[in-house]
Amino acid sequence: MSDAQVTAQPENIFRKTASEVTQPFIDLFHASRALWGVNLSYVLEGLTYFGVVGLLAIYFNDYIGLNDIDAGRMVGFQTAGITLAMLFLGATVDIVGPRRALLVALASMLVGRILLAVGPGLTGTQGLWSSAHVVAMVGLLGIVAGYGIYQPACYAAVKFFTTEKTSAMGYAMLYALMNLGGFLPGLISPPVRRAAGITGVFWVYVALTIVGMAAVAFILTKKAMHDAMESSGWTESKKKEEVQQKKPLGEQIMYYVKHFPITDYRFMFFIFILIPVQTLFAHNWLTLPQYFSRAFTGVVSENFEFFVNFNPILIFILTPMVAALTIKSDTYKMMILGTLVMASPTFILAFGPSIYTVFAYLIIMTIGEAMWQPRFLQWVAEIAPKDMTGIYMGIGQFPWFLTKVVTSLYSGWFLMHYCPQDVPPEQMNTETMWLIYGFIAMLSPISLWFARGWMKKGFKVKHEG
Repeated sequence: MSDAQVTAQPENIFRKTASEVTQPFIDLFHASRALWGVNLSYVLEGLTYFGVVGLLAIYFNDYIGLNDIDAGRMVGFQTAGITLAMLFLGATVDIVGPRRALLVALASMLVGRILLAVGPGLTGTQGLWSSAHVVAMVGLLGIVAGYGIYQPACYAAVKFFTTEKTSAMGYAMLYALMNLGGFLPGLISPPVRRAAGITGVFWVYVALTIVGMAAVAFILTKKAMHDAMESSGWTESKKKEEVQQKKPLGEQIMYYVKHFPITDYRFMFFIFILIPVQTLFAHNWLTLPQYFSRAFTGVVSENFEFFVNFNPILIFILTPMVAALTIKSDTYKMMILGTLVMASPTFILAFGPSIYTVFAYLIIMTIGEAMWQPRFLQWVAEIAPKDMTGIYMGIGQFPWFLTKVVTSLYSGWFLMHYCPQDVPPEQMNTETMWLIYGFIAMLSPISLWFARGWMKKGFKVKHEG
């Protein structure tokens, strides 16, 4: 082999890797008009959802008069309620179609966000179960119901508007674009909040919800949907063919009972052992807003939304890159390494609040998330028996529902004891809080490592045939 060939090999590898990393972003701009309508709506909804949820606990503190424990429960009510609502309302898209489902969902969320914005001004009373609290909870119900329809509708739309070759990229970009939208509140919210308060920010998100509805109504038209479905090969005849191929109801029920995920002990262990590390996701909106606004002074406390929403922009950039670079790596190994990388930087925050520990935590944690989160969905899809992918995906999300509920039950107590409101930062003890949270999160990678032999031995064989 000549010297020229030796030097050319690394260059070719670099070009191939660079192409794999940039391809998802290139493919985004070649999407159909219908898919652009969904993607634009998803960016706006990511902006609005993360923008509201990042302020929600402080909103219930300052505008509704709830303490940290009750405010945390209200945030858990929304976030966990959304996961639960998807189980009951996700089928709406199958009944009315993606376009109508999206418009209904956005209308419900619009009403909910208006109630959040006007609730504190409707009555002078504050506190638990006051009029302001009841109005705010009704607003949360509107958001919960809407989002329970919205996300399944978006994923169903990607299925209709993409081919087998492009569907994986369509789902990946949907996830990435939501996180891109989730970063934008960090830029929009601080100046609006300083000028008009949190309710002023909520009114901005009301306006953006209307823009999202317009994007669906005028970009995702019926003609655009028809053209996209035709180009992807998803026609009425194909849908009828799928219906005809389904087993009789009695056979379907017996098949579901035989292969129901609860009877799969490895699967159940796998999804539930991720709860400890997933608590760090919940702390993004249950703990970080108060931590950044209370334990810091200056730029961090004044612009805490930027730091709370720094993770999504990193996910938008890193997820396609990490996926391309680790595509040939063993899925279970990536789960162990990813959860370890995500959990370990929590101990950095135990050194005390500083701008350096904040960025170190956010960056390293996000790299870990990008390593394991997409692999989790891949792993669940791969091990599911034939015709059981949907129910495996649904059951796989249930621990995430539990994570939101459980974390919201204790996060407020920790804030009141280690990062209380109206206490100088030097009198707080946030170091102990993050040390405990770090030990909790580390339970996931440690358990996955110890169970690796049992988890991998003959696992796929069970689901063959």
